[in-house]
Amino acid sequence: MGTDSISKLKLWIALSGWVEGIRTIDSIVVAYGKGKLTSFLADLDAVFDVIPADMVVNAIIVTMMAHANQPSDDHMIYHVGSSVRNPITYRTFREYNFKYFTVKPWINRDGKPVKVARGTMFNNLASFRRYIFIRYLLPLKVLELINKLMCQYFQGICLDLNRKINTVMRLVDLYLPYLFFNGIFDDMNTQRLLSAAKQQEDVEIDLFYFDPQIIDWEDYFMNIHIPGIFKYALK
Repeated sequence: MGTDSISKLKLWIALSGWVEGIRTIDSIVVAYGKGKLTSFLADLDAVFDVIPADMVVNAIIVTMMAHANQPSDDHMIYHVGSSVRNPITYRTFREYNFKYFTVKPWINRDGKPVKVARGTMFNNLASFRRYIFIRYLLPLKVLELINKLMCQYFQGICLDLNRKINTVMRLVDLYLPYLFFNGIFDDMNTQRLLSAAKQQEDVEIDLFYFDPQIIDWEDYFMNIHIPGIFKYALK
């Protein structure tokens, strides 16, 4: 491995877990860790297709090299994902979050650790909405009435509850198309690309690797991705 390759590898290690902003599943992780997400809606046994962004970038770079001298009309679709070769379910993802924030709880503005639970999960939208109404919205309406009668004495609590409810409902609306999606994606072309790249001496495949089978999801979420969210996106 040359000097440039070693430098790239050191940079990758230094930025391991780096994220820019709160996107996709990161919104769920942050809301859960901060104690704002105590119930949610999903098929816990459904597989969701997730892949580290650096693997996608690696695949793009290798694809460009592989097709550099081929005609522009030679179209090929490469799917970089994990649902076929290294699937992870929402149930497993929930357990990783529970384990992480139990060991390393979020510290709130008062300097107190936020305690998390596995939460209440629902497998259909109707039961979820009914639960939210009975458990949160109805008591909130009563509290808002009392708050008016007591000259806004409970205003802070009302605003906090409103924010929590709005956060949950916004996440549900955003991710509903994916929470019960049971599809998996064929990545045969990507595997062929990886196999071909391994045969090329001029491709530093140790740096540009994108095989999802090498990912240990528990290690990735517990030691890389979730810490990265709070280190880079919420610093």
